[in-house]
Amino acid sequence: MSSDSLGQPSEEPGPDPTTEPSEVPSRLGPALGTARIVAIDILRGLAVLGILAMNIYGFAMPLQAYNNPLAHGGSSGPDLWVWFVTHIIFDQKFLPIFSMLFGAGLALMFDRAESKGQKLAGVYYRRSLWLMLFGMVHAYFIWWGDILFFYGGCGLVLFLFRKLRPKTLLIVGICVFLMGVPINVLSGFHFAQIGEQIEPLQAKQEAGEELTEEEGALLEQWEQMRPMVAYTSEDIQEGIELYRDSSYGEIFVERAKFVAFFQIGGFFTFALWRPGGLMLIGMALLRSGVFSAARSRQFYVRLLAWGYGIGLPMVLYSAFDLSRHQWDGFYFMKYAMPWNYIGSVGVALGHVAALMLMIKSQALPRLLERLQAVGRMAFTNYLAHSVVMTTIFYSYGLGLYGEVGRLGQMGFVVMMWIAQLWWSPIWLRHFRFGPAEWLWRTLTYWKRQPFRRQAA
Repeated sequence: MSSDSLGQPSEEPGPDPTTEPSEVPSRLGPALGTARIVAIDILRGLAVLGILAMNIYGFAMPLQAYNNPLAHGGSSGPDLWVWFVTHIIFDQKFLPIFSMLFGAGLALMFDRAESKGQKLAGVYYRRSLWLMLFGMVHAYFIWWGDILFFYGGCGLVLFLFRKLRPKTLLIVGICVFLMGVPINVLSGFHFAQIGEQIEPLQAKQEAGEELTEEEGALLEQWEQMRPMVAYTSEDIQEGIELYRDSSYGEIFVERAKFVAFFQIGGFFTFALWRPGGLMLIGMALLRSGVFSAARSRQFYVRLLAWGYGIGLPMVLYSAFDLSRHQWDGFYFMKYAMPWNYIGSVGVALGHVAALMLMIKSQALPRLLERLQAVGRMAFTNYLAHSVVMTTIFYSYGLGLYGEVGRLGQMGFVVMMWIAQLWWSPIWLRHFRFGPAEWLWRTLTYWKRQPFRRQAA
């Protein structure tokens, strides 16, 4: 990787040796060789690896423990410190980068199609709908914490904003993103209010009295939400027993119930605002040259200072404020959530700036090349996390669910990072895409894409 190639389209043999410009099809098709931006691939590689540091909590132990170390996974000593470190550096920090890069990829598609006078709508909507289907398969059959379904759904909406200027995209994206704060806070107050009403309703039901339609609806809402905000030790144990001791079929049935609720409700309370707003911001940053390392070194130094300077104090406050209130679920939704929700984007932009400075200075070039390969196979590597980790922790694999503390879980994360940094460049020496990327592109363009590389 030569120093003058960073941040520019890759034109040299190496991780992406599609060397002949004539190989790029005249009609709209996937970005190959000279159409790729190296810095974006490197950043995407960093993002997909960083996401695993938080997703591991969802693979290895009950969901309640994600935000609450008292629930499970170690509430003292090294395990507690792991929670603090991951909350400050990783929690909601790399997912914003991934979301912004998804928007940046859409902007690249829009701009490339427009420059060639090509129609995009059919290809674009197929791309988004297929991604939603991949997400459903991933969530129902492998792991409930899928993000692809939400990305595909947001992508359907993003098409309407494709012609906006960067400044307008940035303003609209920030407004959409911030809408998630009152929605989540009001949801917290709403469920807290339901919690106060639920005890007499349960007593009425146990006494054999008939509930009104409104009372029944409240009770149903509470039963869906209670395991997340007012859970008991029995809820935690049931979750552990499900994934550690049950068959794949039993896990599938219980997971399907949660996924149906999570994907429908989560799209309107979470995905449309947070990932959707961040995608619009990503489109603006791509068109402003931020993600391609095209801005000056001084720009990235300022971005790093402002991002960390604003984001880190907010995130630190959220961590210690939660600990002071014993990680209470209602308190998190009503008061603590906004600090990390907003501060995490500042930290994420600080991470982006740090990596862009690293690219511009050519620091650790071998690591950057490997991150680029991981990023070019981000879809495959993201799915590989789920396949490998559920095999390690679920009953139909090694059955370690609920048995490994947070510090031990980080060991599995590091091993997965090393494996993907090692195997991604090797794969791309022989194939043009990762297997998931190849299938997605083939379905999107309704034409079988070239897969193997021809021998020189």
